Amino acid sequence: MRQREIFIAFFRVGLLGYGGGPSSIPLVYKEVVEKYKWIDAEEFSDILALGNALPGPVATKMAGYIGLRVGGYTGMVNALVATVAPTIFLMIILLTSLNAYKDEPWVRGMTEAVIPVVAVMLTVLTWGFIKRAGQSKLGWYWTFTFIIVSFFLLESFQLHPAILILFLLVGALLKGDGKVKHMKKERWNR
Repeated sequence: MRQREIFIAFFRVGLLGYGGGPSSIPLVYKEVVEKYKWIDAEEFSDILALGNALPGPVATKMAGYIGLRVGGYTGMVNALVATVAPTIFLMIILLTSLNAYKDEPWVRGMTEAVIPVVAVMLTVLTWGFIKRAGQSKLGWYWTFTFIIVSFFLLESFQLHPAILILFLLVGALLKGDGKVKHMKKERWNR
């Protein structure tokens, strides 16, 4: 039963994630956090951050990890196939049929109409992350400070998002409320 749910969840993401990885993220969130409750919102944020820091499409990385966590190696393969198969079939079907009509106004309108919908989906997901961060130990002041500094670094210096995420992860590890320092002390005392 669990393998069937994994397949259905990620097949929907693969089928409806029109626009690539970023547009799939809210769909993955809806399936794995809200519908099936396999992971919580905080763990989803961690998986998303790590997935963005690694090379390759974020949707397949998330599908692979979540599938592995929920259903073992079979779940991982199941989630990956479910995520990728719709894209393969739809690309073959759509490219062969839409290529003949690519200059038609209804085709251009259809593809352009998706952009604002994806923007709204990403904005809603982003606002959820901002609210969770502001209500966490981080607080609103540091949340908005990180948002402003991150935006400035990404837009003004064209800093790659993975580098920014890496710096933030290293900073969090070094701060770590003394946990890292405590772990180092324990290791040296052995």
